[in-house]
Amino acid sequence: MNNLIEIEALTKKYEGKLALDSLSFNLSEGKIVGLLGPNGSGKTTLIKILAGIMKGYEGSVLIEGHAPGAYTKAIVSYLPDKTYLSSWMKVRDVVDMFSDFYADFDKSKALELLKRLNIELGLNVSKLSKGTYEKVQLVIVMSRRARLYLLDEPLGGVDPAARDVIIDTILTNYNEKSTVLLSTQLIQDVERVFDEVIMLKEGKIFIHDEVDNIRSEYGKSMDELFREVFKCL
Repeated sequence: MNNLIEIEALTKKYEGKLALDSLSFNLSEGKIVGLLGPNGSGKTTLIKILAGIMKGYEGSVLIEGHAPGAYTKAIVSYLPDKTYLSSWMKVRDVVDMFSDFYADFDKSKALELLKRLNIELGLNVSKLSKGTYEKVQLVIVMSRRARLYLLDEPLGGVDPAARDVIIDTILTNYNEKSTVLLSTQLIQDVERVFDEVIMLKEGKIFIHDEVDNIRSEYGKSMDELFREVFKCL
């Protein structure tokens, strides 16, 4: 398989403190990869660098052979951990905006997913429940025909039933040439879909391997291993 992401000695500091400490790893295409770690471990920093919205790092970051920039933003679909849709928008406005902005946006897919999730186009974004808001954001992000999907805590704050819907939406809306990097602390709910896991600890890679290899080596689920490794934090 071809490497979609190639990272070498990636280091990022905030006011002299290391957020990422010399990370090196590759990710191939066609994978769903779990990005795990406690708060402050560097997950969001890594995702923001890959998304091309955070600069000032050391080392090499390549996506499809290109450093984060104009080219990669055209092939990367990013779901941030914060809300970002304007409060004046209706759901249809969000769909229209993404359709205008991204050449790879599949409007028919977005409309189909919204209908499947019983989300009306005329609803105002500011009136949506947290779970519905996050579903709208995810639908928009997953309706792009991207090469890399960066999902930062897409399950946070939604009920278990909604999590199943979100996971299903992710699983059924990416192709074998794409990769999904999904950051979460709700590991038990989503580990079944992971092909690989990257576990960060204090800005360093603690584990990076295929899930089956990790389970075989440690004799634990990803959730059990995470709780054991970070029980004192």
